[in-house]
Amino acid sequence: MELRDYIRILRKSWVLIVLLTLVAVGAASTYSILQTPKFSATSKVFVSTQASGTTSDLAQGSSFTVQRVKTYSDLVNTPIVLLPVIGSLSLGVTSDELAKKITASAPLDTSIIEITVIDTDPVRAADIANATSQSLTAVVQDIETPVGADAVSPVKLTRAQEATVSSIPVSPNVPLNIALGALVGLALGVGLAVLRETLDTRIRNERDVETVTDSAILGGIVFDPKAQDRPLIVHVDPRSPRAESFRTLRTNLQFLDVGRTDRSFVITSSIESEGKSTTGANLAIALADSGATVLLVDADLRRPKIADYMGIDGTVGLTDLLVGRAELKDIIQPWGKGKLYVLPAGHVPPNPSELLGSARMSHFIAEFNKTFDVVIFDTPPLLPVTDAAILAKNVGGAIIVVASGRTQKGQLKGAIAALDNVGATVSGLVLTMLPTKGPDAYGYGRYGYGYGYGAEEIPEPSPRKARALAKAKA
Repeated sequence: MELRDYIRILRKSWVLIVLLTLVAVGAASTYSILQTPKFSATSKVFVSTQASGTTSDLAQGSSFTVQRVKTYSDLVNTPIVLLPVIGSLSLGVTSDELAKKITASAPLDTSIIEITVIDTDPVRAADIANATSQSLTAVVQDIETPVGADAVSPVKLTRAQEATVSSIPVSPNVPLNIALGALVGLALGVGLAVLRETLDTRIRNERDVETVTDSAILGGIVFDPKAQDRPLIVHVDPRSPRAESFRTLRTNLQFLDVGRTDRSFVITSSIESEGKSTTGANLAIALADSGATVLLVDADLRRPKIADYMGIDGTVGLTDLLVGRAELKDIIQPWGKGKLYVLPAGHVPPNPSELLGSARMSHFIAEFNKTFDVVIFDTPPLLPVTDAAILAKNVGGAIIVVASGRTQKGQLKGAIAALDNVGATVSGLVLTMLPTKGPDAYGYGRYGYGYGYGAEEIPEPSPRKARALAKAKA
């Protein structure tokens, strides 16, 4: 993943990241509040040797003291030192329990022992630290004194610093806990966002398509929440960005498969509800508006929709033509004021694949190519059935519609493989349902159909205009 991928993920999942960060900060704050404050008290003991005043003796004594300091530090947490502390302060705990509160350390190359006590009571912490330093002094004095009536210990421990009562607890460290909580929450949020993006195999933009296939991307159709109510957007709202996107698709189609004389294309998709039928219908209207003679054929013999979208009678159509019950000139219906003609599907047959792959269908495909400048075939999705693949082989080219945020990468691979298996050509792909906002937003300016609209919302057509458009279609 590149830097821009991570930036896109952060823009896309910032709500999740912020939410997890706030939750972690809240948890750290709650934990800090519920913790019992603990206070620290430290006393220091100075270790010295009782030697004569010669330089040699002083040097030897200093070296001896440094070596002994580490040993005396280890004595602090032993019962021989702690039991007198427990007795003198009436603590009512065992030496092992008291040892957990006491830490003894000796700074490097010094003769000082630091005894630190952490307790929930600041006064008790100071008393334990002072009593421990006093007990350590007595124990070392007793251990280091040779046997004999007049013997004197060569080592002397002196309390250099008395522990004082602290008013500021050492734990919990609320600012530190909150900062750590924020860092943990932020890292967790970013990690989950990256993991979710990595595991998400849905196609959302052109880069996702490019990871699956090298086929040309002819254009993109932006998401329209009112698409079901106004499927033929090219005539209903011709100045809208979505309508302009179909005209851009029409322009790109003119440069597609320039070496092929027949300008007929199968419009299909990987799965259902990707917008293939509306794409085919609006593309046909846009082509007819440019002056081309266009035939829109509803070759979806399982769930035909073109007749409903175009507002024509669909009881007689392609199936009747293929079985010989009707003549071509009798069932092709003109639409609108342009040069657009529609061939509905007709009755749903029990054997759609056989009809579309028949020799009679191949014959009429050739007839369509002779009569019309462009022929658009609306077909079923590729993965559920084989109808589109069979027809695409005979037509010569297929345009695959890919719905942003709906189609999986594996589904698109399967659709392309279905066409490759029969020797059909993938002419290009069209992205539909593209978002207009957010990190995956479709850039209008890149394709030239955002010019002049700015940030203003395209108004709905007036009732008078809507009636005029309906009359024009009729």
